[in-house]
Amino acid sequence: MSSVLYFVLPALGGYALTSVYLLKNPQILHRKKRSAFYSRHISHRGGSGERIESTMEAFTNSVEQGTEMLELDCHLTKDGHVVVSHDENLLRQTGHDVDVSSLDLKDLPLYKERLPVTFHEGRYSSGSDRNFALLEDVFRTFPRMPVSVEIKENNKPLITKVSDLVKRYDREDITVWASVESSIMKECLRTNDSMPHSFSMNRGLLLLLLFYTGLLPFVPLGESLLQFYLLRVMNRTYISDSPVLRNRLVLYLLNKIMMRKSLFKHLADRGIQVHLFVCNEEEDIKAALDLGATGVMTDYPALLTSYYRKTRSQQ
Repeated sequence: MSSVLYFVLPALGGYALTSVYLLKNPQILHRKKRSAFYSRHISHRGGSGERIESTMEAFTNSVEQGTEMLELDCHLTKDGHVVVSHDENLLRQTGHDVDVSSLDLKDLPLYKERLPVTFHEGRYSSGSDRNFALLEDVFRTFPRMPVSVEIKENNKPLITKVSDLVKRYDREDITVWASVESSIMKECLRTNDSMPHSFSMNRGLLLLLLFYTGLLPFVPLGESLLQFYLLRVMNRTYISDSPVLRNRLVLYLLNKIMMRKSLFKHLADRGIQVHLFVCNEEEDIKAALDLGATGVMTDYPALLTSYYRKTRSQQ
């Protein structure tokens, strides 16, 4: 046994030292990704704290406030239009218990006059625009604005139509595939692998496994972005529906395991942008940046712009 340890321990020590060195110096094994965009200011659902979420008014306000990326979700109407909507079922947003896919575009109800801000408990947004936006209108109105498009259902016609719109408006380099589900992401990439894409949940778990086993510096990564919760907002500005995520001990452990500055720095050094969300208070913006986030996603684009200006003036 002692003779085995004589060889094993030095080998493990050498592996650990090499892994740590390459974690800090990833350029030795990996060419840094070159993205067509670099977004420090991302507007969640188009800036849903300042205007009604995902409306053209919200997107316009965010762009005017200086956002560098719009984050949105898409669904397909019965008559084949790609509309921007976080939910497939419209009860929360409109008060009508109907699905987007069951309605023609002309029959979509209006948003409520006041809509709760999901990631800011007790806050509401309002605006003069209560109409659902078309993804095509977003692309046409903001032709060079990076957009993260989250696909929530494995719907081949929807994914194909999103890809077709991206190609039609010549924006494959600045439109991101995003999805929590690996099966959906695989379908997105089968449909159009020219677009950058973010980590799915399973790929994110694999990323953590690689990080903690020391294998991450040796493994190539196809993703261009990591978009993930800033866990400190849980149960403070955002109350999860999941009982597990309302458990303090679970959140404490997740925070310790997942919010790793060395991991985020390694990804950033490899050209993979790290966007933490949803940061709706200055203390959360600061926490995200202190952790090494390359970008912050917020419901309040004016707040984030003000924070960046303030910190620049203090430097």
